[in-house]
Amino acid sequence: MARTSAPSLDGLVLAPVADQAPGQVGTRTRFTYHERDGRIWAEYEGGDVVRGHLVGTRDGDRLDFRYVQLKHDGGTSSGHCVSMVVELPDGRVRLEETWRWESQEGSGTSVVEQL
Repeated sequence: MARTSAPSLDGLVLAPVADQAPGQVGTRTRFTYHERDGRIWAEYEGGDVVRGHLVGTRDGDRLDFRYVQLKHDGGTSSGHCVSMVVELPDGRVRLEETWRWESQEGSGTSVVEQL
């Protein structure tokens, strides 16, 4: 794996800085990340999401993962995301994300930051 310049995500809790479209991840969603040997995974919930999981890899400051989530209305959805890990001036971590749904139409960008 490539050298990582930003800190490990292991044990960090991150949240979106802005709401996405209704029924998706929003500012009330919390992601708890884990990282080991170039592998990343997280659980998330909050807002419209009852439970979500993501799994993928980290190569340097680039994350590549798939996600799946269950919403309060019983619907499920899944997609693919590529994120860049950025260390903020105050030492917290930000993920700058580009994502697309695989189970439905739609794509976009988002930002999550360490709480």
